[in-house]
Amino acid sequence: MTARRAGGNYLLFLGKFLRNPRNVGSVVPSSRALAREMARVVPVASDAAVVELGPGTGALTCEVIAALAPGERFLAVEIDPEFCEALRARWPDLDCACGSAADLPAMLEARRWAGVNHVLSGLPFASLPAAISRAILAAVARSLVPGGTFSTFQYVHAYATPPAMKFRQQMAADFGPVRSRQLVLRNFPPAFVMTWQK
Repeated sequence: MTARRAGGNYLLFLGKFLRNPRNVGSVVPSSRALAREMARVVPVASDAAVVELGPGTGALTCEVIAALAPGERFLAVEIDPEFCEALRARWPDLDCACGSAADLPAMLEARRWAGVNHVLSGLPFASLPAAISRAILAAVARSLVPGGTFSTFQYVHAYATPPAMKFRQQMAADFGPVRSRQLVLRNFPPAFVMTWQK
C-alpha cells in the first residue's frame, strides 16, 4: 500500500469513527500484525468459502486475499457504501456485498453457496446494539458448515467490560468454548484474536 493510499484510508476511517463510533469501533484501521493473525486461520483450499464481515478500508481483506488458494471463494460484507466503493476501487475483482451482516444467509443463497468454512469479523460487537449483535451471530451460525470457524477480536482495554463479556458468553452458548485466543500487542490498541468452531 502506498503512503498516499494509507493516509487516505486513515482519514476515511477516522471520519467514519467520529460520525458513528458504535459502528466503527476504533479511530484507526487494524494493524498489519492484527490482520495477519486474523488471516492465519483462514482455510487454504480451492473448495473453501470465506466471508469477512465489516472489512472497512481493507486492512484484513488484504491479508485474506494473499492467503486464499486459487479458486477459493471470498465474500466481503460491508454496510457502509463509501467503504464498499473504496474496497471495489482497490480490488476490482472483489465480491463485496453492501449490506448488513445479519443478511448473510440471503447473500450466500444469491451466490448459490451452500455454506461457509470460515467467517472473519472486524465488527465492534461490544458496542453494537444487542439486538443487532444477536442477529449477526445467528446469521453466522446459520451460514457456517459443520466444523466451520468464526474469528473476531476484542481490544484488551475493553475485554473485561460487561458488553465484551456478554458477547463471549453468547458465543460460548452458540458455539462452545473458544478454540483459540491470541494476544496481538502490535496494534493500537492491543487486541485478543479469538476463534470458535461450529
